Amino acid sequence: MARWTHHQRTSTTLSSASSDEQSKPPVKSSLIQELTKATKPYAHLMRMDRPIGTYLLFWPCGWSIALSADAGCWPDFTMLGLFATGALIMRGAGCTINDLWDRDIDAKVERTRTRPLASGQISQFDAIVFLSAQLSLGLLVLVQLNWQSILLGASSLGLVITYPLMKRVTYWPQLVLGMCFNWGALLGWCATQGTVNLDACLPLYLSGVCWTIVYDTIYAHQDKLDDLQIGVKSTALRFGENTKAWLSGFTAAMLTGLSAAGYACDQTLPYYAAVGVVGAHLVQQIYSLNIDNPSDCAKKFISNHQVGLILFLGIVLGTLLKSEDTKNQRRSSTAAAATAYVPLPQSKPDVIS
Repeated sequence: MARWTHHQRTSTTLSSASSDEQSKPPVKSSLIQELTKATKPYAHLMRMDRPIGTYLLFWPCGWSIALSADAGCWPDFTMLGLFATGALIMRGAGCTINDLWDRDIDAKVERTRTRPLASGQISQFDAIVFLSAQLSLGLLVLVQLNWQSILLGASSLGLVITYPLMKRVTYWPQLVLGMCFNWGALLGWCATQGTVNLDACLPLYLSGVCWTIVYDTIYAHQDKLDDLQIGVKSTALRFGENTKAWLSGFTAAMLTGLSAAGYACDQTLPYYAAVGVVGAHLVQQIYSLNIDNPSDCAKKFISNHQVGLILFLGIVLGTLLKSEDTKNQRRSSTAAAATAYVPLPQSKPDVIS
């Protein structure tokens, strides 16, 4: 009897210990969870959960790189990869800078009060250290380019830092954001060619600025009631009920600039077809927009990723078709020159006696 009782106690102890071991979480899984928990606020600070900003920053770079490609050639995929990486890093850095400036404002706005700095998940010091790391990585990408591009890229940092302050002093912060977000329209060409072709890049850059004013005004309508209470300015408040008329004007200016850029680059039919589709997309956005519906504004804003992609594909296809067109133009110009050539009569040289 005593032996059976001892055996029962031993079995109970062993089974209890076994169940404790099974219930204990693996060490590796626990470390991963802790790491995920520690990095999650920084991912939110970079807006990794909302990649639309990275796309909108990249597309002007992609347009410029594709426009600078030789006739009949694909764009430089190495450059596209570098600029995509740079867009991811610098968009994250821009968000960190924005949240450092706006942490007090963000805490008062319904849509932004859960951001890591506004909610206290990350301290100001930690955010500054993180920003230093982001800018260092951005510099590492920038130095892969030629020295002209390094200087041109570094010169945009002032816009990146000062943009968040503009909403405190002017109703046109979207204009400054456009100047900042479309710097890649100048930088992309410079990175591939060593110089900026202003005939093509300037209208492309200005078109991008107009595009940014369009989509970011739509975005700003989400927060206009909070902005009014706080005293923050935006083009959404400046345009008010006339928003659709203003956005239509900026869309027309964008399409004009894109047409001028295409003309300067001898673009072909696919490019202009893409510009037409972009115009139709923006017109549909504007005239179906409900500026008093935040969810509709957010939906329209996000759809601008499609605008950038459509134009990029049009540039690539248009450049690939330029090869045959360029050959035909050269043959035509050569034939015209040959037809127009009239030999001059040969005069005998005077003989001096």
